[in-house]
Amino acid sequence: MRIEFHLNGTAVSTDTDPARRLLDVLREDFGLTAVKESCGEGECGACTVLVDGRAVLSCLMLAGQAAGRSVETLEGLAGDGRLERLISAFDEKSAVQCGFCTPGFLVAAYDYVSRGGSPDPERIRLGLDGNICRCTGYIQIIEAVAKAAAEEPGGPGGRGGAS
Repeated sequence: MRIEFHLNGTAVSTDTDPARRLLDVLREDFGLTAVKESCGEGECGACTVLVDGRAVLSCLMLAGQAAGRSVETLEGLAGDGRLERLISAFDEKSAVQCGFCTPGFLVAAYDYVSRGGSPDPERIRLGLDGNICRCTGYIQIIEAVAKAAAEEPGGPGGRGGAS
């Protein structure tokens, strides 16, 4: 079946089984390797992508569900400044070790910050719920997201801070 959707801002199509996981389509058909598979069961967040601007787990989404929608991977988020601020904050706060979970955390953090997320650690924990890191620990990741949220133009003081 031909499935058409927008991928990282570009209209794309692929002939595939609509019951195939979106994760596999992104990695195998489009070569987008920032999308990782770890658990394959929606427990770890390594496969997080944005679908219509919201963080979703691509291992739990079928390719057919992407039809007509907008899908953004970490590769597609580069260049607007927000991702760069997040990467800089992750670096400054030493929030990366092995890096396997990092793309999923960055996409989830991007979603959180773009919705006006507060630098409040508890709200960040809720905003990143479903993403697991086995190396770094969460304190540095939460500190990095708090830094990026605080630096977001129109951020904490101007948006009310979403959770």
